[in-house]
Amino acid sequence: MSMEQFDAIVVGGGPSGATAADDLARAGRRVALLDRAGRIKPCGGAVPPRLLKDFDIPLSLLVARATSARMIAPSGNAVSMPVGKGFVGLVDRDSFDEWLRDRAESSGATRIDGTFEGLESAQDGSSIISYRPKGAARGSAPEKLRARAVIGADGANSAVARTALPKSSAPPFVAAYHEVIESPPEGFAGFDGGRCDVFYQGHLSPDFYAWVFPHGEHSSIGVGSAKKGFPLREAVAHLRAETGLDQCRTVRVEGAPIPLKPRKRWDDGRNVIVAGDAAGVVAPASGEGIYYAMTCGRMAAEATDRFLATGNARALGDARKRFMKEHGRVFWILGMMQYFWYASDKRRERFVKICEDPDVQYLTWEAYMHKKLVRARPAAHARIFMKDMGHLIGSLTR
Repeated sequence: MSMEQFDAIVVGGGPSGATAADDLARAGRRVALLDRAGRIKPCGGAVPPRLLKDFDIPLSLLVARATSARMIAPSGNAVSMPVGKGFVGLVDRDSFDEWLRDRAESSGATRIDGTFEGLESAQDGSSIISYRPKGAARGSAPEKLRARAVIGADGANSAVARTALPKSSAPPFVAAYHEVIESPPEGFAGFDGGRCDVFYQGHLSPDFYAWVFPHGEHSSIGVGSAKKGFPLREAVAHLRAETGLDQCRTVRVEGAPIPLKPRKRWDDGRNVIVAGDAAGVVAPASGEGIYYAMTCGRMAAEATDRFLATGNARALGDARKRFMKEHGRVFWILGMMQYFWYASDKRRERFVKICEDPDVQYLTWEAYMHKKLVRARPAAHARIFMKDMGHLIGSLTR
């Protein structure tokens, strides 16, 4: 049976998949973007300035600009962390993701609205994707596409990864849930449309954090936890009640797993590679994922383009090597932070206390904004090390 042939098929149209499809289409490749429309990941929606620059994102897509963050300890002690001269952009994933998919289509990608069902290898070395189109009658045979390469950007529970990659490479997850509400008037119960609130409180999350992120007319109220059986919905209900936001109308609710660390392998050594949450590129401790997902999607697209040009499957492995060389150290540091500082309310209290330090605030924002460790202030690093050791020793001895 004849079927449509592509150079590459990208499964999943979130920020990572849409970026990969756009880049491949701009490179002159014939690419299909298979996406199940209407699926939105729970996300605070924060994007750093580097993302706007690297991926040519218009400021018109920002629904809000945060100029500060507030860290709330178990005791209720709140530490304000002003951004300084810059800002953190906030996007609504509903419109942001769709804009990225539209851009990929404008660049030449073929958009297909459907659900991935299977992946099989063809005798000529290509892959065959089976999918069910939106609105297809129950019991009807799935449709198929053929491609020389496949990029799986279909989320943390990636069906592409389960099919093509070793099961042992699957990363652990944090379960995330958020409710998008209509934002209250400025000042209502202390609400600030230019501030992101992060709650480090065990009753809201025993091992991660909860948040209130403003999105202009809407706001995201969410929580994450890797503890099996932890009641995420109840935690969000508690947070809304505690902040007075239970009086605001709920627009939509969403839940999804979030990976805790990158997969050990992203490709099958043949013609399949994963990207975004499927590759596990969500920053530990912070849970930030949009920038890393889009960066991973771009690197996967570049590796796929080299594979298509040379036929050498080793090119696919370059994507993970490049990503870990650039961001692996930050992920390791954040992972250690999450493992230690989120372990108990006593440690969370000390962690928030550390955030009062001006050196910590400066270096935190510089690293977040530019996505690299700051080396320009060795004295500040030394001071932070000494103070951090003091807090660490105090946490271990009390």
